[in-house]
Amino acid sequence: MAFFKIKRMYPKKELAQLVISACNQFNIDTVVISPGSRNAPLTVGFSNHPAIETLSVVDERCAAFFALGIAQQTQKPVAIVCTSGSALLNYYPAIAEAFYSNIPLVVISADRPKHLIDIGDGQTIRQENVFQNHILFSANLIDDSVNKTENLKLVSEALQTSIIKKGPVHINVPFDEPLYETVEELTSFNFPNVVVNAVKQSVNYKEFSKTWNSSTKKMILVGVNYPDEVVQDLINHFSEDNSVLVLTETTSNLYHKKHINSIDKLIFSLDENESESLQPEVLLTFGGMVVSKKIKQFLRKHKPKHHWHVDEQKAMDTYFCLSEFVQEKPAVFLQGLHKEAVKIESNYQQKWLSKRDEKEENHKVFLADCDYSDFKAFEQVLESIPNNCQLQISNSSIIRYAQLFNLNKTLEVFCNRGTSGIDGSTSTAIGAAFASDKQTVFITGDVSFFYDSNALWNSNIPKNFRIILVNNSGGGIFKIIPGPKSTNALNYFETPHGLTAEHLAKMYGFEYEQATDLESLEKGLSSFYLASKQPKIFEICTPSELNDVILQNYFKSI
Repeated sequence: MAFFKIKRMYPKKELAQLVISACNQFNIDTVVISPGSRNAPLTVGFSNHPAIETLSVVDERCAAFFALGIAQQTQKPVAIVCTSGSALLNYYPAIAEAFYSNIPLVVISADRPKHLIDIGDGQTIRQENVFQNHILFSANLIDDSVNKTENLKLVSEALQTSIIKKGPVHINVPFDEPLYETVEELTSFNFPNVVVNAVKQSVNYKEFSKTWNSSTKKMILVGVNYPDEVVQDLINHFSEDNSVLVLTETTSNLYHKKHINSIDKLIFSLDENESESLQPEVLLTFGGMVVSKKIKQFLRKHKPKHHWHVDEQKAMDTYFCLSEFVQEKPAVFLQGLHKEAVKIESNYQQKWLSKRDEKEENHKVFLADCDYSDFKAFEQVLESIPNNCQLQISNSSIIRYAQLFNLNKTLEVFCNRGTSGIDGSTSTAIGAAFASDKQTVFITGDVSFFYDSNALWNSNIPKNFRIILVNNSGGGIFKIIPGPKSTNALNYFETPHGLTAEHLAKMYGFEYEQATDLESLEKGLSSFYLASKQPKIFEICTPSELNDVILQNYFKSI
C-alpha cells in the first residue's frame, strides 16, 4: 500500500511564518480564527500546521470569549486571529475579562502597512497599542526583513508574557499585498528567551505568624478560585482553628462544613453590635473578584487591623485597608503560614457558624412555601445538576441567585467576574465545554442570552452541552437593586421583551423545552441531562412581576 505525504501550504510572507513558528515553539496549540482577507497568511499557515488545532468562529466578539473559555479550562494561552479594521475592536470585551481574570489570551491581528493608515484606504484603523489600558504587552511588528531581529524579540516577549503572567497580549502584524501566495515549507527561526518574571520578595512567615497567632478573630475570604486540591486541603486545616472564619463564594470552588458560602445570607440584617463582633482583626484574601457587594461594604466600614492579599500578579486593595501584598501563589503562602500557625481558643468561628445555621433553617422554611419564581426555580435547578459537572454561570442576577444556595461539592464553578459583564457569558461557556471532558451546564438570564446569541453560531459545541435559560422577560436585577424602581425610566433599565429561545434553538440545532410552572420545571429537569444527539436549551419562564417581591420577602424572612 502506498502512503502519500500530505501536502501542506504555508504563507510566503516571512512575517506570518515568524508568528506561526513562535506560537508552535511556545506550545500554543489552539487558535481561533475569524474570517477575513488581510489575515489570509495567518489563516493559511495556522490551519496547515500539524501541531496546531484551528477553530473557526465568525463573530469576533464571540470568538474571543470562546477562546477565553478554552484558556479558562486549560490554563494555557489560546490565540485568536482576525483581519484588520473594526474586527479587532470586537475582541476588546474578552481582552478586558482576560486582563482582570488572569486568563492567558494571545491576540493576533492582521493590519495594513503603516503607509496605508489614515490615508482613506479601506478597512483600516489605528491598531497599534489599541488595547493599551488592558493588555500585558503589545508587539507592533514591522513588515520589513531589516527588522527581523526586533520582530523575533517582540513576539517572544509577548508569548512568554502571556504564559508567565497569565493574561492577554497583542501581536499586531502588518501585511502588504499579495496575501495568498504559499510555499510548502516553514522557515526556521531562533526565538530569544526574554525574562518577564516579576520580582518577588521573600515571605517572612515568622513575622506573619506572630500577628496570626496573637489574633482571636481571623477571616479568610476567597473570591474566584480555580479548583485546586492543594488549596482545598490547606484551607481545611485552617478551618479547624476556632479563631478562623472562612468565607467563600460560589466561584471559590472550596467546600467544607465549616465554611460560610452564602455571605449575603449571613450579613444581610446584622445590627451594629453584631457587625462589630464579626469585624476581623486579620483579613486574609486570595482569588479573583468577590461577588458579594455586602461583604465589600461591610469590610470597608468595619476595617480589619491587618489585611493581607495573596496573589502572584496583582495587589487588590478592595477594602481600602491593604497592609500587606504577598506576591506568591496562594497554595505556597498558605503552606508556609500553616507551618507556623498555632490553634488558639476563640468563639469567633462557632458564633458565626451558629448564626449561619440559623439562617439556613430560615432559608429552608421559606423555600418550602415559596411560589414559582426565579428563586424557586434556582432551588430546583441547582439540586438537579448531576455530580461532577462543570457549572458555568452568567452575570447579573443569575450569579447573585446562585450565591444564596449550597452547591453540590462535586461541581466546578466558573463565571466571568473579571469585568462582570453579560456580553460573552454564553460564548465563554461554550469554549469551556469544548475544552472540558466533563458535561458543562450553563445557567443564564434572558438578556445575557439574547445579547450573546451569536455564540450559538459555532460548529464546535459538544452534544452534552446544556443551557438553562431563566427568562423573566427583562433585566430582573434592576428590580432587585435599589434605585432603578424609584425612577420613571425603569423600562430603559429592565428592557422588557416578549422573546423566547425557541426559534434560535431550532435555527442552531439545539433541542428545546420550556417550563412555565413548577410541574413543567420538575418534569423538564428529570430528563434534561441525559445523552442526546444535540445540545439542549431548557427555558424557564418566570413571572417578572413577582420575582423581586419574593426575593425581598426572602431576605426579610431570614
